[in-house]
Amino acid sequence: MDGIYRTGKVFSVKKSQPILVQSEGVTHDEEFYFLSNLDQNIAVIIQTVYCFKQDDMKCSKNVANVIKQALAKVLVHFYPLAGNLTISPDGKLIVECSNDGVPFVEAVADCSIDVLGDITIPDPVILGELVHTIPGAKNILAMPLLTAQVTRFKCGGFVLGMTINHCMTDGISAMEFVNSWAETARGMSLTVPPFVDRSILRSRQSPTISYDHKEFMEIQDKSNMERLYEEEQIVYDSFYFDQEKIGRLKKLAMEDGEIKSCTSFTVLTALVWRARSKALKMKPHQETKLLFAVDGRSKFSPPLPKGYFGNGIVLTCCLCKVGELVQKPFSHVVGLVQDAIKMVDEEFIRSTIDYFEVTRARPSLTATLLITSWTRLSFNTTNFGWGDPSQSGCVTLPEKEVVLFLSKGRDKGTTLLLGLPRTAMKTFQDLILA
Repeated sequence: MDGIYRTGKVFSVKKSQPILVQSEGVTHDEEFYFLSNLDQNIAVIIQTVYCFKQDDMKCSKNVANVIKQALAKVLVHFYPLAGNLTISPDGKLIVECSNDGVPFVEAVADCSIDVLGDITIPDPVILGELVHTIPGAKNILAMPLLTAQVTRFKCGGFVLGMTINHCMTDGISAMEFVNSWAETARGMSLTVPPFVDRSILRSRQSPTISYDHKEFMEIQDKSNMERLYEEEQIVYDSFYFDQEKIGRLKKLAMEDGEIKSCTSFTVLTALVWRARSKALKMKPHQETKLLFAVDGRSKFSPPLPKGYFGNGIVLTCCLCKVGELVQKPFSHVVGLVQDAIKMVDEEFIRSTIDYFEVTRARPSLTATLLITSWTRLSFNTTNFGWGDPSQSGCVTLPEKEVVLFLSKGRDKGTTLLLGLPRTAMKTFQDLILA
């Protein structure tokens, strides 16, 4: 490939042809693997990269082989990832347990890993060279459930690039898979063996819809936002909030006495929802929706089994007019977020599962903000035998409506990551940094 500019330098990546890594053994007799209704609506490809600096005590020349062999071993436990996504007779996504294998690519970059610089902000062009994708795929069924690429750099550092279909894992189970893979590479037994039976989240025999489920509601674009996205380039940026800044937001939220306590997540979510709506010039009478994922594992009685492999998250929703969002006190917006969190219990999750069973509806994203929080995920503790990653990041965000919350290393602060049309991003920067 031609050289790519990064941090003022040019580098290129030479890739091998992908080989298929199959599970080393078969421990099941399933022809098809059931996906729950919580898995059905998020069949998007998540692309992540993990950067490992040179380990002076250990040569990385054989790193690709070590990671490849460990993948074959760990797929024995996570066997659905070696299969293919298909459609069941009742029109749902299901996995064919074919053990066709996971595409694996070895690559070499002609520079030091330091050329990558800070990879916090998504960069589909640069970071896209460090993951293996299928550009000609016509739809999600033609894409592998998992791919891996190991890129070695001249300095001895390397990058593991991974793509995974969100219908297979939420953030927690994806992290447990990657950590299990790393433990296998180090010759260890799995700390958290996967619980792969998703049938515990089947819909009820007599589906019962006990909530409105406004997360699925269609909203009309009265503010011409789609045109803005079509006409302008999408730019990405990140914003760091340390404990002092978050403390000031909490104080602002509680100063009128309407709410007695609040978390970092609720105040940052309220701040971003309000600022993004203003930046996109949403009209006062425009309805706007906030969606965010709540981990449902502990909401069940008994809780979902430890190591549950799949999506244990459910989307909850706030809905209001933009005029209400921007004119009412900050405490009001934080209260809306808190109410949406309180709504999620076992019955809400069961109702969501049954709602999809009956309607096959998908959440509408018009005039919507979708918050995904990875702040509790241990992305920087994945050790394949060459130490912990020096940094990790996303190649791109899966949808233009997504804002990602990340923890910053071992710090207690939070980084916000999002993409907006260029002019909207300038306004958002002014609002968020004010």
